[in-house]
Amino acid sequence: MAVDANVFREVFGALPTAVAVVTANGPHGPSGLACNTVAAVSLRPPLLLVCVDRGSLTLGAIRDSGAFVVNYLLAGRGELCDRFAGKLPDKFSGVSHVASVVAAGAPVLTEDSLAVAECVLTEAVETGDHWILIGLIEHATVYGGTPLTYFRRRYDSWPEARPAGSAAVREVV
Repeated sequence: MAVDANVFREVFGALPTAVAVVTANGPHGPSGLACNTVAAVSLRPPLLLVCVDRGSLTLGAIRDSGAFVVNYLLAGRGELCDRFAGKLPDKFSGVSHVASVVAAGAPVLTEDSLAVAECVLTEAVETGDHWILIGLIEHATVYGGTPLTYFRRRYDSWPEARPAGSAAVREVV
């Protein structure tokens, strides 16, 4: 017999995770969601995966546009994460962002992210109540800073750290 939802949450809450906002540009404009399920899949080619609830409006925007951006949030951006975890009609109001050139105009949260990965959707697999989306990283930027983390249903962070071999901003094409 499978564990219930509360036990599931406790098990996965026992491990601190990075927090990201996944964005896309759909037919009705920019869309985004909070996500802590992001993982590297492959170095060659550079692939990552995100898991998105099948009821998410952003899922439709990603599938329609064929692209998305993973914005890893900076420490102290818990309120921003909560905004994207909710169902607000205009999540981007007052949030600084630029349109990705390689990810079909998906918003890049330059002031709130320590790193971003701009992706083209290569595969989508439905499983359980989520979709696993695999993206080819076409462009990435590392801004530096301290990551926002989520642990036992609370936001937290690590001490300040700079990316290896980096000054302030490093772009990877």
